[in-house]
Amino acid sequence: MAFKTADLCDEYSNELAICKQPFISYGRKKAFSGPISTVKVLEDNVLVRESLETIPEGHILVVDGGASRNCALLGDRLAGIINKRNLAGVIVYGCIRDSADISHMNVGVLALGTNPLKSNKKGKGEKDITLSFGDVQWKPGDFAYADEDGIVISEKRLI
Repeated sequence: MAFKTADLCDEYSNELAICKQPFISYGRKKAFSGPISTVKVLEDNVLVRESLETIPEGHILVVDGGASRNCALLGDRLAGIINKRNLAGVIVYGCIRDSADISHMNVGVLALGTNPLKSNKKGKGEKDITLSFGDVQWKPGDFAYADEDGIVISEKRLI
């Protein structure tokens, strides 16, 4: 399913929300799309793992980590779950680690940056809620389309 976010903007501009937060791509898969699943955590990735292990195949997990740069919320082991479960990808409003390993994996991983420190393991946070960052609302069940030009969100499937 090839697409370009620029083409989607040309055709559906009135129906799209455009994320204004820049992200860095770490996985080999540079373009990915799918229904959104969400999790909100702060420096704790227990719910990130749990969500990656349970959300439906083809979904994108959007992780609101509060833009914290104090630790990583995803590493090579969790990226392996994305690949194994055939998830579309993950968008982390926070940091990841093991970026060199992830760069060789056929997964879509976007994040603000890297930090080698692992996160806490207390299991605190919320799942399946509407998130707000990058001047957009990330609603579970809406569709995200991500590529090298950015991320757009639609209430309905476009492709």
